[in-house]
Amino acid sequence: MRISRRTLGAAAAGLALVLSLGACSAEGGAAGEDATIEVDFGYIPDFNGTSLLAIAEDQGLWAEHGIDATASSFTNGPLQIQALGTGDLDFGYIGPGAFWLPASGQAKVVALNTLGRADRVVAQPGIDSVEDLRGRTVAVPEGTSGDMILTLALQEAGMTKEDVELVPMEPPAIVAALSSGQVDAAGFWYPALATVKKQVPDLVELARNTDFEETVAFPTAFVAGNDVVADDPEKVDAVLEVLREAIAYRAEHMDEAIALTAEFNDLPEADVEADAANVQVLDADEIDALTQDGTTDTWLTGMQDYFVGAGQLPEAVDPGEFYLGDQFVKAGE
Repeated sequence: MRISRRTLGAAAAGLALVLSLGACSAEGGAAGEDATIEVDFGYIPDFNGTSLLAIAEDQGLWAEHGIDATASSFTNGPLQIQALGTGDLDFGYIGPGAFWLPASGQAKVVALNTLGRADRVVAQPGIDSVEDLRGRTVAVPEGTSGDMILTLALQEAGMTKEDVELVPMEPPAIVAALSSGQVDAAGFWYPALATVKKQVPDLVELARNTDFEETVAFPTAFVAGNDVVADDPEKVDAVLEVLREAIAYRAEHMDEAIALTAEFNDLPEADVEADAANVQVLDADEIDALTQDGTTDTWLTGMQDYFVGAGQLPEAVDPGEFYLGDQFVKAGE
């Protein structure tokens, strides 16, 4: 299930390819005087999914909070939710398209991250509208924000997925299929679309997140396994403290956050900068305020309404059942 493992910090004895992210022992803090909190953390190698982990590594935040964390790279959020369920991960990162999974009880959202604006419905040159997709091949990574943006665009055009020839694909396959003209269109996202545009410079953008933001928000978030939340609240609190500090640093040091993310993922800095341009960064105080004034509940309710309509979620639930907003706010006190 794991795609690759990124290692941060001192080497773990006996595992040549797995390094530690953080300190080998805690110096006070949430872990206690001598204990170390072991954390397996999933991420997606883009700005949204990686920037906080890159900052935590660079700023020594894991060690400061007595955490020994190992980070593993995934191609999407649903795979991380699966890994949380099997205990292979403690925490992970998801985009908006995967929020139906915690809403259905499969994980808990422990921290909101950013508002994503990177999703697009794109098509080959000569296809000028969503209506023109009728009967054509459309690739999508199922259960992701690419799936979500496609569904919303089709709905606005009075269409459904039944009106197109849907081709479920993983993100790397979509890049290749769009670049070679093997599919007519896709529900997909940046920065991967920047790679496609190098091969298809006239790629047509038919829909984007901002077309729908008045009714549906596209938040990204960090999630935890249900067992971790239930059985190890100290671990959750310690990780939330790290995330809050990294969120605050990112809001004040975007240039550095971009550079650190590029280094972490071994990507050109220009590509990460372009990716970050499609992100609305939130600082910790903003997330606190949005949580306390009910805005996040409105977002999560609207998203659930979408997922119910799309057939991914049987019914909407109180956002408090899967978003630990109060715990996130308390971690900053």
